[in-house]
Amino acid sequence: MTDKTIQKLGFDPHAPAFMTAMCQMALQAGALIMTHFKNGVKEETKADKSPVTQADRDAEILLETALAKIAPHVQVIGEEACATKTPDKLDDAFFLLDPLDGTRDFVAKRDNFTVNIGLIVDRVPVAGVIYAPVHEKLYFSGTDAAYRLDIAPDGELDITQATRLRTERITEKGVKVIASYSHRDSETEDLIEQLHVTKTIATASSYKFCLLAEGSADFYPRYGRTMEWDTAAGQAILEAAGGVVTFQDGSRFTYAKLDRGLDNPSFIAAASDNWQDALK
Repeated sequence: MTDKTIQKLGFDPHAPAFMTAMCQMALQAGALIMTHFKNGVKEETKADKSPVTQADRDAEILLETALAKIAPHVQVIGEEACATKTPDKLDDAFFLLDPLDGTRDFVAKRDNFTVNIGLIVDRVPVAGVIYAPVHEKLYFSGTDAAYRLDIAPDGELDITQATRLRTERITEKGVKVIASYSHRDSETEDLIEQLHVTKTIATASSYKFCLLAEGSADFYPRYGRTMEWDTAAGQAILEAAGGVVTFQDGSRFTYAKLDRGLDNPSFIAAASDNWQDALK
């Protein structure tokens, strides 16, 4: 976190009080989502054919309200608001929210859905929080590492008790690969075929970035469609842990792509920048 970034924001997003507030709102959103999860929800379809539920909408309102209290001058871009209209302009600093990432998993009563809060400054993620309420795992970025805290949605939050996460360098011995079980395609399969793969993990949502950050996996290629709110928090956490997220040309993955409607191109997420060492 640079002094320039802190000056532009007017606060340090990794200061304990601010990060605690971000983590707390993620837990609160997780608790709200779990109420819907237990009671059952009706799945609807948005204009882009993606699923949505009342849990998505309620959690986004909760997060927007909470952020307005701690950072009222910072623009907030939420997935459900953008379903109606993509913003015409983005500030230099803005939050990206996916209040319920993995809605298909949520509706199907699977466990890998998450709450995502990412903070973008000058087109790159500088802070992120992800909460997986079924797993009861909270992930967040720090100044020199990422962190994981095992906590229930109604648990007492103390971020000083979190476990520090740092990735390890990928070696030629092979990689543990993550691939989406709902968005696999031929390009992903072709790249995986070029790697020395020791294990393949199929999961959903931004939880993939968390598995990379904690060392449970090494490599996540994504050729299918994602949106900026799907990746911002995960990228912040993975980069804080020592990993990388890049465009296909190897340059750092960036945001505020209004010309694409906040749609992401293909990307590579990896535990380290030398993932090519695992190529056959």
